[in-house]
Amino acid sequence: MANQPPQIAILGAGIFVRNTYIPRLAEISNLLVLKAIWSRSEESARGAVEIAKKFFPDVECKWGEAGLNEIIQDASIIGVAVVLAGQTQANFPLFLFTLGRIVLKKKPAAACRVDMITKSFHCYDKLITCSPIWAVAENYRFEPAFVEGKKLMAEIGDIINIHVIIEGSMNSSNPYYSSSWRRDFIGGFILDMGVHFISGLRMLVGCEITSVSAITSHVDSTLPPPDHISSTIQLENGSSGVFVMVVSSRSPKVLWRIVGLKGTLQVERGSKDGKHGYTVVLFTADGQSKSWFYPFSGVTEELKTFLSDISLATLKNDGNYHVEPRLSFLEGARDVAVLDAMLESGKKQGAPVQVKKF
Repeated sequence: MANQPPQIAILGAGIFVRNTYIPRLAEISNLLVLKAIWSRSEESARGAVEIAKKFFPDVECKWGEAGLNEIIQDASIIGVAVVLAGQTQANFPLFLFTLGRIVLKKKPAAACRVDMITKSFHCYDKLITCSPIWAVAENYRFEPAFVEGKKLMAEIGDIINIHVIIEGSMNSSNPYYSSSWRRDFIGGFILDMGVHFISGLRMLVGCEITSVSAITSHVDSTLPPPDHISSTIQLENGSSGVFVMVVSSRSPKVLWRIVGLKGTLQVERGSKDGKHGYTVVLFTADGQSKSWFYPFSGVTEELKTFLSDISLATLKNDGNYHVEPRLSFLEGARDVAVLDAMLESGKKQGAPVQVKKF
């Protein structure tokens, strides 16, 4: 029935699926039917399904090649969320896309930088008639702090300068980073998580980064190189700024600060009343300031949007499909392109590099 919630499957059963995807989907369980969770190993799949059954009692456990084929052949499964590790997930979205499935792929848009993005983009463009939606999950574009912060940008006037400071606490003992696939990532944590911070910046300023000049270094030998990047950035509107990311820091800080002719807008990660989120501060030319706190809810909002797009595609069924721009493969590609240019500049000892356009 057209008015029934869409049935979806999750490919992947790792930490992010167990700790984030399943709880967030549980919050909006009225909007979907979680039909299956798949993993390469039976043990991993069963572990995730055990958690999911608390909220979705009928979810099925699938693993290995046979389990994947069962999902592929199940016509009732309309949407597939690909939440696999880096290189492992590289070809899954394109494969499912050619089979006509609606796909949501966990960021980044590609694990091997812009060369894979370019290949995937050309394939996507040729195969767009096969499937209505190929989405890239970038929850920062759905965080209320950035949605509301973007609205406040008009109050600071023309942009003069930008500061993005990312100081994270990440090492090989962290369970999120300890698996071998992350050590194989080209660009390591810089690429994998850096796309979040670039997407937040692009969301706020509303224009593209055209060129970068970066210095990279490798300090913590337990992490893949590089683990530090300092870059100047040039925006298409003529303004410039700096982007600094330090992976292993004893004093974690995540901050976007945009200086304009009439004021300054700042978004900083933190907590309030026991809730984690972002504080948005607007500094005006008269020396006054206003602040707002927004708890994290980006993953929930992106999933709700993806499910809405699935429902609309199913109802229309006329080939004229819509995907929310914040979920588009194009936006994900542009995030990766900026980080790729920074990493390339770092290899060239800070030589300016143009950001590839998509």
